Amino acid sequence: MLYYLFDFLNESYDLPGAGVFKYITFRAAMAVMTSLLISMVFGKSLIGRLQRLQVGETVRDLGLDGQTEKAGTPTMGGLIILLAIVVPTLLWAKLDNIYIILMLISTLWMGAIGFLDDYIKVFKKDKKGLRGIFKVIGQIGLGVIVGSTLYFNPQVTIKEQLPGVATEVWEDTSTSISYGDAVKSTKTTLPFLKNNEFDYAYFTNWMGDSGKPLTAVVYILAVIFIITAVSNGANLTDGLDGLATGTSAIAGTALLVLAYVSGSIVFSSYLNIMYIPESGELVIFTAAFIGATIGFLWYNSFPAQVFMGDTGSLAIGAIIAVLALAVRKEFLLPIISGIFLVENLSVIIQVSYFKYTKKKHGEGRRVFLMSPLHHHYQKKGMPETKIVTRFWIVGIMLAVLAIATLKLR
Repeated sequence: MLYYLFDFLNESYDLPGAGVFKYITFRAAMAVMTSLLISMVFGKSLIGRLQRLQVGETVRDLGLDGQTEKAGTPTMGGLIILLAIVVPTLLWAKLDNIYIILMLISTLWMGAIGFLDDYIKVFKKDKKGLRGIFKVIGQIGLGVIVGSTLYFNPQVTIKEQLPGVATEVWEDTSTSISYGDAVKSTKTTLPFLKNNEFDYAYFTNWMGDSGKPLTAVVYILAVIFIITAVSNGANLTDGLDGLATGTSAIAGTALLVLAYVSGSIVFSSYLNIMYIPESGELVIFTAAFIGATIGFLWYNSFPAQVFMGDTGSLAIGAIIAVLALAVRKEFLLPIISGIFLVENLSVIIQVSYFKYTKKKHGEGRRVFLMSPLHHHYQKKGMPETKIVTRFWIVGIMLAVLAIATLKLR
């Protein structure tokens, strides 16, 4: 909103300083500051209100050190994250940008599903919360919306590099890079490869023109899988104070860099990567996301004063997934959100191996002492703060690797 106001003042009255609002970097910085302020101010107020309403977390005694002491800690704190993302985005971003619209829909959509789950657990006293099938339906629904928008919307385009012209500068031969017109495409980025583009149409090209409608189906199914996997991974990771919040902030930082270079024709040409017109506006949303998660960490770090609940965890997972899809870096998600992936896999391995051994030997066996993985280390006696800090460190290493793939190929 402020972008349009100051753009009007600049155009109509030549207001000194109003032109700075055109710069993505300035608005991103303001979005971070705004989200941090909202998180801290609104967070304190919400925690007090949740305490008065006795909206406390119900904790099962799983024999984990310090787990029972968390009973009664206010939950549904994900509302802080949602507000600290949405308000700065509305203030500082271009609201007619399709990527911003898509990110706001994704945030509120999964936030609403998570809120409903928390509401049933807390106010209806049903420990199971929202039935799993309805969560999956919600994730599929968002996947259809995101996939259809990215595939069909005419504003979602890329510009492909035209064959370069060799030029000689002193004694070095370089290539000047230029781009063609914006075109619709299902191409995405493959990390570590020199010719690092993959087209989802590859699966249907053999059918000729008749296979084009199926390309949309293939793409939307891929989007559904990615959103479901990452949002569930974030949900599983939210088991220790500050773990999901910190790793999400780190992943968000990597995505901010990727969004910035993908939306800049200067950096895209320099790095020889796909240029995505208008995607630079995602930097403002991602900045708000980073500020919101770091601001929430103010209250969520050990010992936590509030938990995000499914309201926050499902939303942040979906946000990370949709951001990666929007900048066509979804194949980097196993690196960017590697912590979520490992947590997901630990549960899948544990459950699958238990069922297999129970069927084969009549007695279920386990690979880990407990799943998700962070509980395995708790069972081994490692302090909660050490587990969280080490997971953060791994997350930072993965984020750096993800950014490095821009040149490592």
